[in-house]
Amino acid sequence: MTDALILIVEDEPEIAEILESYFAREGFRVICARDGTTGLAHHQRLRPDLVVLDIKLPGQDGYEVLAAIRRRGETPVIMVTALAEDLDKLQALRIGADDYVVKPFNPLEVVARARAVLRRTRGHGPDHLLRVGPLTVDPEAYRAVLDGEAGPVALDLTPTEYRILAHMARFPGRAFSRGDLVDACLPEGSALDRTVDSHVSNLRRKLAAAGADDMLEGVRGIGYRLDVPDVR
Repeated sequence: MTDALILIVEDEPEIAEILESYFAREGFRVICARDGTTGLAHHQRLRPDLVVLDIKLPGQDGYEVLAAIRRRGETPVIMVTALAEDLDKLQALRIGADDYVVKPFNPLEVVARARAVLRRTRGHGPDHLLRVGPLTVDPEAYRAVLDGEAGPVALDLTPTEYRILAHMARFPGRAFSRGDLVDACLPEGSALDRTVDSHVSNLRRKLAAAGADDMLEGVRGIGYRLDVPDVR
């Protein structure tokens, strides 16, 4: 999730800087806008994964920005505003906000709420497919496809192989220990390191047969990494 791009639309520089700092510290990518018009331009050009949006903005206010975002699609939006009246909150939710936080706020709470919203919304629709180079993983369809020279190739994976591939595809370039993969992908909890090695070996063989023999690699002394040259 920490590869997600967060767009912060906030006209108070101090608040924007605090939010940017906390999101960046948690590993998110962040872009900021100081007014609604700039925020909408960033949204259209960069297609962020989530928007943190103030209501009282120069030019187009937050309600107008939210309505425009909803006309474009389903990008998650968290309103962060000093307007604490129930009517303000209801209006934002009616237009399509995913959450509503009242100032003053704890920045850690905003980050936690963003994580929760992303967990609820990621994996729904084509905008949330997991893509790593030529590999596309569809969490909703439980499907993985590799774009080869002869065209797309659907990988015939076991459920465990799929869980391992999908988990690693969420964090391309990250090295996972065998313990990490056991905890995330083998919920029965009794798996041994050699069991993980067996699943990964089969997965590597299937990726290689589809034309991606170097995507899933061993990391000496640690475990495994899913990577392609252009995402390192």
